[in-house]
Amino acid sequence: MAVDNVLAVFLLPIIGTFSDKVDTPLGKRTPFIIGGTAAAVMMMLMLPAADKMGNFILFVVALGATLLAMAMYRSPAVALMPDLTPKPLRSKANAVINLMGAIGGVYTLILISTLVGEGKTPSYLPVFIGVAFIMVLSVVMLLLTTNEKKIAKQVALEYPEQEEEVKTTVDGKLDPAVKKSLVLILLSVLFWFAAYNAVTTAFSRYAVTVWGMENGGYANCLMTATVAAIISYIPIGIIASKIGRKKTILIGIALMGSCFLMAAFMPEYHPIINVGFCMIGFGWAAIGVNSLPMVVEMSKSGDIGKYTGLYYTFSMSAQIATPILSGMLLDFVSYRTLFPYAVVFSALAFITMSMVKHGDNRQEKKKTVLENFDVED
Repeated sequence: MAVDNVLAVFLLPIIGTFSDKVDTPLGKRTPFIIGGTAAAVMMMLMLPAADKMGNFILFVVALGATLLAMAMYRSPAVALMPDLTPKPLRSKANAVINLMGAIGGVYTLILISTLVGEGKTPSYLPVFIGVAFIMVLSVVMLLLTTNEKKIAKQVALEYPEQEEEVKTTVDGKLDPAVKKSLVLILLSVLFWFAAYNAVTTAFSRYAVTVWGMENGGYANCLMTATVAAIISYIPIGIIASKIGRKKTILIGIALMGSCFLMAAFMPEYHPIINVGFCMIGFGWAAIGVNSLPMVVEMSKSGDIGKYTGLYYTFSMSAQIATPILSGMLLDFVSYRTLFPYAVVFSALAFITMSMVKHGDNRQEKKKTVLENFDVED
Protein backbone atom coordinates (compact mmCIF):
# COMPACT_ATOMS: atom_id res chain seq x y z
CA MET A 1 0.00 0.00 0.00
CA ALA A 2 2.96 2.31 0.64
CA VAL A 3 4.24 1.47 -2.84
CA ASP A 4 0.80 2.40 -4.19
CA ASN A 5 1.11 5.89 -2.68
CA VAL A 6 4.67 6.34 -3.99
CA LEU A 7 3.63 5.25 -7.49
CA ALA A 8 0.71 7.67 -7.36
CA VAL A 9 2.99 10.64 -6.68
CA PHE A 10 4.93 10.08 -9.90
CA LEU A 11 2.55 8.25 -12.22
CA LEU A 12 -0.79 10.02 -11.78
CA PRO A 13 0.31 13.45 -13.08
CA ILE A 14 2.09 11.80 -16.04
CA ILE A 15 -0.86 9.60 -16.96
CA GLY A 16 -3.31 12.46 -16.42
CA THR A 17 -1.30 14.73 -18.74
CA PHE A 18 -1.02 11.96 -21.33
CA SER A 19 -4.79 11.41 -21.29
CA ASP A 20 -5.25 15.16 -21.97
CA LYS A 21 -3.46 14.72 -25.29
CA VAL A 22 -5.23 11.54 -26.43
CA ASP A 23 -8.08 11.66 -28.93
CA THR A 24 -9.84 8.40 -29.85
CA PRO A 25 -13.35 7.50 -31.06
CA LEU A 26 -14.15 6.66 -27.42
CA GLY A 27 -12.80 9.98 -26.12
CA LYS A 28 -9.78 10.94 -24.02
CA ARG A 29 -10.46 9.16 -20.74
CA THR A 30 -12.58 6.13 -21.62
CA PRO A 31 -9.75 4.08 -23.25
CA PHE A 32 -7.66 4.41 -20.09
CA ILE A 33 -10.61 3.37 -17.94
CA ILE A 34 -11.34 0.30 -20.08
CA GLY A 35 -7.72 -0.80 -20.50
CA GLY A 36 -6.68 -0.08 -16.92
CA THR A 37 -9.69 -1.85 -15.42
CA ALA A 38 -9.28 -4.91 -17.65
CA ALA A 39 -5.60 -5.22 -16.72
CA ALA A 40 -6.31 -4.60 -13.02
CA VAL A 41 -9.01 -7.30 -12.92
CA MET A 42 -6.77 -9.90 -14.55
CA MET A 43 -3.77 -9.13 -12.32
CA MET A 44 -5.90 -8.80 -9.19
CA LEU A 45 -7.39 -12.28 -9.58
CA MET A 46 -3.86 -13.70 -9.53
CA LEU A 47 -3.34 -12.45 -5.95
CA PRO A 48 -5.54 -14.99 -4.11
CA ALA A 49 -4.22 -17.75 -6.37
CA ALA A 50 -0.63 -16.84 -5.50
CA ASP A 51 -1.55 -16.65 -1.82
CA LYS A 52 -3.17 -20.07 -1.93
CA MET A 53 -0.09 -21.56 -3.62
CA GLY A 54 2.24 -19.81 -1.19
CA ASN A 55 4.13 -18.32 -4.15
CA PHE A 56 5.50 -15.06 -2.75
CA ILE A 57 7.28 -13.98 -5.96
CA LEU A 58 4.11 -14.40 -8.03
CA PHE A 59 2.16 -12.49 -5.36
CA VAL A 60 4.57 -9.52 -5.44
CA VAL A 61 4.64 -9.44 -9.25
CA ALA A 62 0.83 -9.62 -9.46
CA LEU A 63 0.44 -6.93 -6.78
CA GLY A 64 2.86 -4.60 -8.58
CA ALA A 65 1.08 -5.14 -11.89
CA THR A 66 -2.30 -4.53 -10.22
CA LEU A 67 -1.13 -1.23 -8.73
CA LEU A 68 0.30 -0.11 -12.08
CA ALA A 69 -2.93 -1.03 -13.87
CA MET A 70 -5.03 0.89 -11.34
CA ALA A 71 -2.76 3.92 -11.71
CA MET A 72 -3.47 3.84 -15.45
CA TYR A 73 -7.14 4.72 -14.98
CA ARG A 74 -7.13 6.67 -11.72
CA SER A 75 -6.46 10.20 -13.00
CA PRO A 76 -8.42 9.75 -16.27
CA ALA A 77 -11.43 8.36 -14.40
CA VAL A 78 -11.52 11.29 -11.97
CA ALA A 79 -10.84 13.81 -14.77
CA LEU A 80 -13.86 12.49 -16.67
CA MET A 81 -16.20 14.24 -14.22
CA PRO A 82 -14.94 17.82 -14.79
CA ASP A 83 -14.61 17.04 -18.52
CA LEU A 84 -18.34 16.34 -18.77
CA THR A 85 -19.73 18.56 -16.00
CA PRO A 86 -20.31 22.33 -16.26
CA LYS A 87 -18.19 24.27 -13.76
CA PRO A 88 -21.08 25.43 -11.51
CA LEU A 89 -22.19 21.82 -10.96
CA ARG A 90 -18.83 20.20 -10.24
CA SER A 91 -19.08 20.25 -6.44
CA LYS A 92 -22.43 18.44 -6.62
CA ALA A 93 -20.98 15.94 -9.10
CA ASN A 94 -17.92 15.37 -6.92
CA ALA A 95 -20.23 14.79 -3.95
CA VAL A 96 -21.87 11.95 -5.89
CA ILE A 97 -18.41 10.54 -6.74
CA ASN A 98 -17.38 10.57 -3.07
CA LEU A 99 -20.66 8.92 -2.08
CA MET A 100 -20.25 6.16 -4.66
CA GLY A 101 -16.66 5.61 -3.53
CA ALA A 102 -17.87 5.19 0.04
CA ILE A 103 -20.53 2.73 -1.10
CA GLY A 104 -17.84 0.78 -2.93
CA GLY A 105 -15.82 0.61 0.27
CA VAL A 106 -18.82 -0.66 2.23
CA TYR A 107 -19.51 -3.23 -0.50
CA THR A 108 -15.95 -4.56 -0.17
CA LEU A 109 -16.16 -4.71 3.62
CA ILE A 110 -19.36 -6.75 3.32
CA LEU A 111 -17.61 -9.14 0.94
CA ILE A 112 -14.70 -9.54 3.34
CA SER A 113 -16.95 -10.17 6.34
CA THR A 114 -19.11 -12.75 4.57
CA LEU A 115 -16.95 -14.48 1.93
CA VAL A 116 -13.50 -14.97 3.45
CA GLY A 117 -12.99 -18.65 4.15
CA GLU A 118 -11.97 -20.11 7.49
CA GLY A 119 -8.93 -22.08 8.58
CA LYS A 120 -5.19 -21.46 8.68
CA THR A 121 -5.12 -20.49 5.00
CA PRO A 122 -8.50 -18.87 4.27
CA SER A 123 -9.48 -18.36 0.64
CA TYR A 124 -9.86 -14.75 -0.47
CA LEU A 125 -10.78 -15.72 -4.03
CA PRO A 126 -14.56 -15.10 -3.59
CA VAL A 127 -13.82 -11.57 -2.31
CA PHE A 128 -11.58 -10.78 -5.27
CA ILE A 129 -14.14 -12.19 -7.68
CA GLY A 130 -16.80 -9.99 -6.08
CA VAL A 131 -14.58 -6.89 -6.44
CA ALA A 132 -13.70 -7.81 -10.04
CA PHE A 133 -17.39 -8.22 -10.83
CA ILE A 134 -18.31 -4.74 -9.59
CA MET A 135 -15.34 -3.22 -11.47
CA VAL A 136 -16.37 -4.83 -14.75
CA LEU A 137 -20.02 -3.93 -14.16
CA SER A 138 -19.06 -0.30 -13.54
CA VAL A 139 -17.16 -0.06 -16.84
CA VAL A 140 -20.02 -1.73 -18.74
CA MET A 141 -22.49 0.76 -17.22
CA LEU A 142 -20.16 3.63 -18.15
CA LEU A 143 -20.00 2.48 -21.78
CA LEU A 144 -23.78 1.97 -21.98
CA THR A 145 -24.72 5.31 -20.46
CA THR A 146 -21.89 7.75 -21.22
CA ASN A 147 -20.75 8.77 -24.68
CA GLU A 148 -17.73 10.83 -23.67
CA LYS A 149 -17.17 12.68 -26.95
CA LYS A 150 -20.85 13.45 -27.47
CA ILE A 151 -21.41 14.79 -23.94
CA ALA A 152 -18.18 16.83 -24.06
CA LYS A 153 -19.35 18.56 -27.25
CA GLN A 154 -22.79 19.16 -25.75
CA VAL A 155 -21.34 20.74 -22.60
CA ALA A 156 -19.01 22.92 -24.69
CA LEU A 157 -21.99 24.19 -26.71
CA GLU A 158 -24.30 24.81 -23.73
CA TYR A 159 -21.59 26.32 -21.52
CA PRO A 160 -19.11 27.97 -23.90
CA GLU A 161 -17.96 30.39 -21.19
CA GLN A 162 -16.38 27.55 -19.21
CA GLU A 163 -13.83 26.71 -21.88
CA GLU A 164 -11.26 29.46 -21.49
CA GLU A 165 -12.09 31.33 -18.28
CA VAL A 166 -8.60 30.79 -16.93
CA LYS A 167 -6.37 33.73 -17.82
CA THR A 168 -3.07 32.95 -19.50
CA THR A 169 -0.13 35.11 -20.48
CA VAL A 170 0.84 35.77 -24.09
CA ASP A 171 3.13 32.73 -24.10
CA GLY A 172 0.27 30.48 -22.95
CA LYS A 173 1.41 30.09 -19.35
CA LEU A 174 -0.92 30.35 -16.39
CA ASP A 175 -1.56 33.87 -15.15
CA PRO A 176 0.68 34.58 -12.10
CA ALA A 177 -2.32 35.34 -9.84
CA VAL A 178 -4.04 32.08 -10.83
CA LYS A 179 -0.77 30.17 -10.46
CA LYS A 180 -0.36 31.57 -6.94
CA SER A 181 -3.86 30.35 -6.03
CA LEU A 182 -3.08 26.95 -7.52
CA VAL A 183 0.10 26.61 -5.44
CA LEU A 184 -1.75 27.72 -2.30
CA ILE A 185 -4.59 25.23 -2.71
CA LEU A 186 -2.16 22.39 -3.48
CA LEU A 187 -0.29 23.25 -0.28
CA SER A 188 -3.64 23.25 1.51
CA VAL A 189 -4.31 19.75 0.15
CA LEU A 190 -0.92 18.65 1.51
CA PHE A 191 -1.62 20.17 4.94
CA TRP A 192 -5.16 18.89 5.51
CA PHE A 193 -4.25 15.38 4.35
CA ALA A 194 -1.29 15.49 6.75
CA ALA A 195 -3.65 16.41 9.61
CA TYR A 196 -6.42 13.92 8.86
CA ASN A 197 -4.19 11.02 7.83
CA ALA A 198 -2.06 11.34 10.98
CA VAL A 199 -5.14 10.86 13.17
CA THR A 200 -6.68 8.01 11.16
CA THR A 201 -3.33 6.19 10.97
CA ALA A 202 -2.36 6.36 14.64
CA PHE A 203 -5.70 6.74 16.42
CA SER A 204 -5.98 3.07 17.38
CA ARG A 205 -2.62 3.18 19.19
CA TYR A 206 -3.44 6.56 20.75
CA ALA A 207 -6.84 5.40 22.01
CA VAL A 208 -5.35 2.34 23.68
CA THR A 209 -2.21 4.02 25.07
CA VAL A 210 -3.62 7.39 26.20
CA TRP A 211 -7.34 6.82 26.72
CA GLY A 212 -7.12 3.19 27.79
CA MET A 213 -9.78 2.01 25.34
CA GLU A 214 -10.07 -1.74 24.98
CA ASN A 215 -11.75 -4.36 22.79
CA GLY A 216 -11.50 -2.27 19.65
CA GLY A 217 -13.75 0.50 20.97
CA TYR A 218 -11.71 3.07 19.04
CA ALA A 219 -13.18 1.69 15.81
CA ASN A 220 -16.55 3.21 16.74
CA CYS A 221 -15.02 6.71 16.69
CA LEU A 222 -13.55 6.22 13.23
CA MET A 223 -16.78 4.63 12.01
CA THR A 224 -18.72 7.65 13.31
CA ALA A 225 -16.53 9.96 11.22
CA THR A 226 -16.95 7.77 8.14
CA VAL A 227 -20.73 7.53 8.45
CA ALA A 228 -21.00 11.29 9.06
CA ALA A 229 -18.97 11.94 5.92
CA ILE A 230 -21.12 9.60 3.82
CA ILE A 231 -24.32 11.26 5.02
CA SER A 232 -22.84 14.72 4.40
CA TYR A 233 -21.56 14.37 0.83
CA ILE A 234 -24.72 15.33 -1.07
CA PRO A 235 -25.87 18.10 1.35
CA ILE A 236 -22.37 19.61 1.24
CA GLY A 237 -22.46 19.69 -2.55
CA ILE A 238 -25.70 21.67 -2.31
CA ILE A 239 -24.30 23.97 0.40
CA ALA A 240 -21.22 24.72 -1.71
CA SER A 241 -23.43 25.71 -4.63
CA LYS A 242 -25.09 28.25 -2.31
CA ILE A 243 -22.18 29.79 -0.38
CA GLY A 244 -19.19 28.84 -2.53
CA ARG A 245 -16.52 26.15 -2.42
CA LYS A 246 -13.88 28.18 -0.59
CA LYS A 247 -16.18 29.10 2.31
CA THR A 248 -17.37 25.51 2.58
CA ILE A 249 -13.79 24.21 2.71
CA LEU A 250 -12.79 26.79 5.33
CA ILE A 251 -15.77 25.78 7.46
CA GLY A 252 -14.69 22.14 7.11
CA ILE A 253 -11.09 22.89 8.12
CA ALA A 254 -12.25 24.96 11.10
CA LEU A 255 -14.58 22.17 12.27
CA MET A 256 -11.93 19.51 11.87
CA GLY A 257 -9.19 21.54 13.56
CA SER A 258 -11.46 22.54 16.46
CA CYS A 259 -12.36 18.91 17.13
CA PHE A 260 -8.69 17.88 16.99
CA LEU A 261 -7.96 20.63 19.53
CA MET A 262 -10.78 19.42 21.79
CA ALA A 263 -9.48 15.84 21.61
CA ALA A 264 -5.98 17.02 22.55
CA PHE A 265 -7.28 18.15 25.96
CA MET A 266 -9.30 15.01 26.70
CA PRO A 267 -7.47 13.08 29.46
CA GLU A 268 -9.55 9.97 28.85
CA TYR A 269 -12.30 8.69 26.59
CA HIS A 270 -15.70 10.36 26.93
CA PRO A 271 -18.81 9.78 24.74
CA ILE A 272 -18.61 13.43 23.64
CA ILE A 273 -15.61 12.37 21.57
CA ASN A 274 -17.98 10.57 19.20
CA VAL A 275 -19.75 13.87 18.57
CA GLY A 276 -16.36 15.39 17.80
CA PHE A 277 -15.58 12.64 15.31
CA CYS A 278 -18.97 13.19 13.72
CA MET A 279 -17.97 16.83 13.16
CA ILE A 280 -14.59 15.68 11.84
CA GLY A 281 -16.39 13.51 9.30
CA PHE A 282 -18.57 16.43 8.22
CA GLY A 283 -15.54 18.71 7.97
CA TRP A 284 -13.56 16.17 5.96
CA ALA A 285 -16.49 15.74 3.57
CA ALA A 286 -16.74 19.52 3.14
CA ILE A 287 -13.07 19.58 2.17
CA GLY A 288 -13.11 16.52 -0.08
CA VAL A 289 -16.19 17.43 -2.07
CA ASN A 290 -14.91 20.89 -3.03
CA SER A 291 -11.12 20.71 -3.23
CA LEU A 292 -10.72 18.81 -6.52
CA PRO A 293 -13.28 21.01 -8.33
CA MET A 294 -11.36 24.10 -7.18
CA VAL A 295 -8.09 22.70 -8.51
CA VAL A 296 -9.46 21.78 -11.94
CA GLU A 297 -11.35 25.09 -12.08
CA MET A 298 -7.97 26.75 -12.57
CA SER A 299 -7.14 24.55 -15.55
CA LYS A 300 -7.90 24.98 -19.20
CA SER A 301 -10.16 22.41 -20.84
CA GLY A 302 -7.15 20.57 -22.26
CA ASP A 303 -5.28 20.32 -18.95
CA ILE A 304 -7.85 18.76 -16.61
CA GLY A 305 -6.06 15.39 -16.44
CA LYS A 306 -2.77 17.12 -15.60
CA TYR A 307 -4.34 19.13 -12.78
CA THR A 308 -6.14 16.06 -11.45
CA GLY A 309 -2.77 14.31 -11.30
CA LEU A 310 -1.24 17.28 -9.44
CA TYR A 311 -4.02 17.06 -6.86
CA TYR A 312 -3.21 13.41 -6.22
CA THR A 313 0.53 14.11 -6.11
CA PHE A 314 0.09 16.43 -3.14
CA SER A 315 -2.54 14.31 -1.36
CA MET A 316 -0.48 11.13 -1.75
CA SER A 317 2.73 12.90 -0.69
CA ALA A 318 1.04 13.82 2.57
CA GLN A 319 -0.13 10.25 3.08
CA ILE A 320 3.42 9.00 2.57
CA ALA A 321 5.15 11.56 4.81
CA THR A 322 2.72 12.14 7.67
CA PRO A 323 2.71 8.61 9.16
CA ILE A 324 6.51 8.87 9.34
CA LEU A 325 6.61 12.39 10.84
CA SER A 326 3.75 11.91 13.29
CA GLY A 327 5.00 8.41 14.11
CA MET A 328 8.43 9.79 15.07
CA LEU A 329 6.77 12.27 17.44
CA LEU A 330 4.65 9.51 18.96
CA ASP A 331 7.65 7.22 19.44
CA PHE A 332 10.29 9.72 20.56
CA VAL A 333 8.29 12.51 22.25
CA SER A 334 4.83 11.46 23.42
CA TYR A 335 1.63 9.93 22.17
CA ARG A 336 -0.07 13.16 23.20
CA THR A 337 1.58 14.91 20.25
CA LEU A 338 -0.88 13.30 17.83
CA PHE A 339 -3.76 15.77 18.05
CA PRO A 340 -1.55 18.89 18.42
CA TYR A 341 0.22 17.71 15.23
CA ALA A 342 -3.17 17.55 13.49
CA VAL A 343 -4.15 20.97 14.87
CA VAL A 344 -0.96 22.59 13.53
CA PHE A 345 -1.46 21.21 10.02
CA SER A 346 -5.16 22.12 10.08
CA ALA A 347 -4.18 25.69 10.98
CA LEU A 348 -1.64 25.78 8.15
CA ALA A 349 -4.32 24.51 5.75
CA PHE A 350 -6.74 27.20 6.93
CA ILE A 351 -4.13 29.94 6.41
CA THR A 352 -3.12 28.86 2.91
CA MET A 353 -6.71 28.17 1.87
CA SER A 354 -7.88 31.60 3.05
CA MET A 355 -5.35 33.15 0.65
CA VAL A 356 -6.74 31.34 -2.42
CA LYS A 357 -8.43 33.81 -4.78
CA HIS A 358 -9.37 31.60 -7.73
CA GLY A 359 -11.21 28.34 -8.36
CA ASP A 360 -14.48 29.12 -6.58
CA ASN A 361 -17.85 28.53 -8.20
CA ARG A 362 -20.02 31.46 -9.21
CA GLN A 363 -23.77 31.74 -9.19
CA GLU A 364 -25.09 31.68 -12.73
CA LYS A 365 -28.46 31.91 -14.37
CA LYS A 366 -30.07 28.54 -15.00
CA LYS A 367 -29.83 27.49 -18.61
CA THR A 368 -31.47 24.07 -18.73
CA VAL A 369 -34.68 22.58 -17.46
CA LEU A 370 -32.72 20.11 -15.33
CA GLU A 371 -31.08 22.89 -13.29
CA ASN A 372 -34.47 24.27 -12.30
CA PHE A 373 -34.97 21.22 -10.13
CA ASP A 374 -32.31 22.64 -7.79
CA VAL A 375 -34.56 24.00 -5.04
CA GLU A 376 -33.56 27.42 -3.71
CA ASP A 377 -34.73 29.24 -0.58
